[in-house]
Amino acid sequence: MNDRLLIRRNAEPAPIADVPLLAVQAFRNAVLDAVLREECRVASFFAREAEGRIELIAVLADDLTGELGFVRMRLDEDRFDSLTPECPQLHAFEREIAEQFGVKPIGHPWLKPLRFHASLRSGHEVFGDPTPGVTDFFRVEGDEVHEVAVGPVHAGVIEPGHFRFQCHGEHVFHLEIALGYQYRGIERALIGGPSKKTIHYMETAAGDSTIAHALAYCQAMEALSGAKPPARAQALRGIALELERLANHTGDLGALSGDVAYLPTASYCGRIRGDYLNLTAELCGSRFGRGFVRPGGVQFDLPSDRIDALVGRVDTATRDVVDAVALLWTTPTVMERFENTGVVEADDAEAIGMVGVAARACGHGIDVRHDFPSGIYRFVHIPVITAHYGDVNSRAFVRWLELQRSARFVAQQLRTLPATPVRTEGVASLRSGMIVASLTEGWRGEVCHVAITGEDGRFARYKITDPSFHNWFGVALALRGGQISDFPLCNKSFNLSYCGHDL
Repeated sequence: MNDRLLIRRNAEPAPIADVPLLAVQAFRNAVLDAVLREECRVASFFAREAEGRIELIAVLADDLTGELGFVRMRLDEDRFDSLTPECPQLHAFEREIAEQFGVKPIGHPWLKPLRFHASLRSGHEVFGDPTPGVTDFFRVEGDEVHEVAVGPVHAGVIEPGHFRFQCHGEHVFHLEIALGYQYRGIERALIGGPSKKTIHYMETAAGDSTIAHALAYCQAMEALSGAKPPARAQALRGIALELERLANHTGDLGALSGDVAYLPTASYCGRIRGDYLNLTAELCGSRFGRGFVRPGGVQFDLPSDRIDALVGRVDTATRDVVDAVALLWTTPTVMERFENTGVVEADDAEAIGMVGVAARACGHGIDVRHDFPSGIYRFVHIPVITAHYGDVNSRAFVRWLELQRSARFVAQQLRTLPATPVRTEGVASLRSGMIVASLTEGWRGEVCHVAITGEDGRFARYKITDPSFHNWFGVALALRGGQISDFPLCNKSFNLSYCGHDL
């Protein structure tokens, strides 16, 4: 990583004043060199108000070295030359900055609102129409070309999102995805924290990733305060994170089976997902893990007389799900629908900055647990599981292999829990004028929290990037050139979060 960046590790804080403040062209060169020449990824890119000006901050991730690079620039006017044409990973980040702070990236290829909300910048006008979904959509013109609109209201109990297809018959030329219907203003609410409400915002940023987001937040808090969670707490956190992965991978594999009308696997996985959720409830009383992870450790301990029973339940559930999912790979009608459907090429996945299962299904071996380990993952090797075709089958197969590895991890940690307390009492106040980036590997992929404290030791800016933010454009690419009837299957193979995107 180039020497124009401040280098830190995962959840390693630094004074914000130490982050290089570069001129506009030097900033562009530093970011583009890191991404295009040094093969780094954009983990986060956001704006804040600093000394009466708008400041842009980039956090770049080097998966080979486990380093995070920080760099910033201040704007003299409410515009800058867009980096998106050269670095497509930034396309959504730049749209977000324009919407939140009214700063226009000149030359952005498709500049429009991302979430359709009022500006975060005091006294600044709204960017575009604040009504969700009211915008200009890309259109393809030609004989017999037609448009299909799906959502935002869907058949079923799911969140809202709008999908606009440009088609010729069944053939999809282009899919545009419009979100923003779930916007809740979480990042605005975090300013001035932490407070008693802060942890609850984190746990509900994306409800099916409660542990991943709560853990990223707690790691940031501990880094800024100097607190060190006990070893037993670190192990229990890892168990909870992997149970979250087990439940969601199992549910997704069942849903994929249902989408191709293969009911044996679908029915089994629906029940087994509940078994994993119930194991999380054994840790803290909540099937989604709420109330468990807290700064300094975890809220609840696990009595030793319950460990053997839990290990047995993990083994039973995993044996059942492995047998149920194995039916998919030997059923020709399922393979006919999974293979070569919804393909995302490896180069495209890298160009747009995909993360998590979707990226690993394209052959990119990136995983925070391996590349940026923290907590228990510093002591336990997690192999990165990849596939190489970028299709529905690859995304399903990676899930199947990962859940088996996660189950072994959970059983191992349960059997070897350290005999320490589960929480450090009294996490100290946060250091002032600091910045820290905290990464965890949620079941969808990389969760990135960046916290900046002001002179009062409170949050002056808090930026959350859910893996869905990186990956929604991947769904659009998966449909390009395919059949519109493949949309439910492609969408479920990513299974991205609407609310995780619409923070």
